[in-house]
Amino acid sequence: MKGRPCEVYSSEMRVKVESNGLYTYPDVVVVCKEPKFEDDYVDTLLNPTVLVEVLSKSTERYDRIAKTTYYRTLESLTEHLLVAQEEVRLEQCVKQENGEWLVFYYSSLDNLVELKSIGCSLALRDVYDKVTIDPPTRSEPR
Repeated sequence: MKGRPCEVYSSEMRVKVESNGLYTYPDVVVVCKEPKFEDDYVDTLLNPTVLVEVLSKSTERYDRIAKTTYYRTLESLTEHLLVAQEEVRLEQCVKQENGEWLVFYYSSLDNLVELKSIGCSLALRDVYDKVTIDPPTRSEPR
C-alpha cells in the first residue's frame, strides 16, 4: 500500500456492521477514504474498503456464510477476500456498480489477483510464501 492513499489494519482493528450491530475482527482491513471510527478509541472502523478473512477449519463456515452476508451490507466495502490455509485457494468477492457481487476463484500459485478498488495486484505466490501446503491424501479403495 506504499504510496497509496489507503491504510491497512491487522486483526486488532474491529469492524462494525451497522445494519445489524455486529462487531467482527477481519484478518486484514484496508480503508482508502478517510477512516471513520465508532468513537474516540479508534478501535472500531465503520468504512472498510477491502476485508480479508483467512479461513480455518474451525471458522470457515461462519466466515464464508454469516460474515460474508453481513459484510455485503457495508456500503463502503468493495472487495472481500477469503483465503484458504490448507490449500492454494483464494476467493475474491467484488461489488459491481449495481450492488451485485461477483465471485472469482483462484487456485494456482501463478494467479495474480487484481484489487481494483485499492489499485494493486496480489500474487498468490506471495500470499502463500513460506506456507507449507500438504498434498491431498487419497483414501484407500475399499
